Amino acid sequence: MPARTTTTARQERLGAELRKLRERAGLTARDAARGLAIDHTKISHMEAGRVGVSAERLRSLASFYACPDTAFVDALAVMAEERHRGWWEEYRDALAAAFFDLAELEHHASSIRTSEIFHIPGLLQTECHARALISYAEPAINGADLEARVAFRMRRRAVLEGEEAVTYEAVVHEAALRMRVADRDVSRAQLNFLLQASERPNVTLRAIPFDVDGFGGAGFSMVIVGGPVPQLDTVLLDAAFGGVFLDAEAQVAKYRSLFQTVRESSLGTAESRDLIRRIAQDM
Repeated sequence: MPARTTTTARQERLGAELRKLRERAGLTARDAARGLAIDHTKISHMEAGRVGVSAERLRSLASFYACPDTAFVDALAVMAEERHRGWWEEYRDALAAAFFDLAELEHHASSIRTSEIFHIPGLLQTECHARALISYAEPAINGADLEARVAFRMRRRAVLEGEEAVTYEAVVHEAALRMRVADRDVSRAQLNFLLQASERPNVTLRAIPFDVDGFGGAGFSMVIVGGPVPQLDTVLLDAAFGGVFLDAEAQVAKYRSLFQTVRESSLGTAESRDLIRRIAQDM
């Protein structure tokens, strides 16, 4: 099988987890290759996500590495067997690859937790709000590209709907709730949409008011995407050049703790809805 010319973040993550298993076992790529009677370059390609790995071979590697965590190995085997093309492939000619990595990450999530200080979370944005936000960030964007970006963001909201809807928790600061990225009508409609979304059984929405004491988390915007097992959790951070995925154990643990700290400054769900209603009435 020829090596892939491009790899997705999910393919790279699977390869990285295989590398971590090998390194924990204290083995080199050549050691692993000898154990499976294959060329050592194939091990390197698998660990870089450049070639696929079957579930059978993955289990053979895990056994050779003496990994005792069967739930983790089962989760990796499911990743290895994935062959379907997601809805995001429809936008392959219109958007950059980073957008697809985000959609795929959300599609496979068991939970999503997010904290936002200055922006409404992407999965909770209305079409008009998203259009205004993207237009402001990229004033030179042409009409077709803008509409593709907006449509793509709206399609991502599907993870919050249906029988397999993901468990979603958002902590949003009052600054984001009051920010008018467009006009008052758009802002009011956005707040009403938040209220509607917060009624979903799988959605928890909390707000942090301006007048709360002891809140120093203005820089703590983050998304924590839960995997099928905790070892496959991923943190997504916004950056000037795009989103950054973090999956190292220590990094993920740090942001889990930070999220809990930010959440402790928020109101309860009922109080949060009351605050949002008051802000909408003030618009």
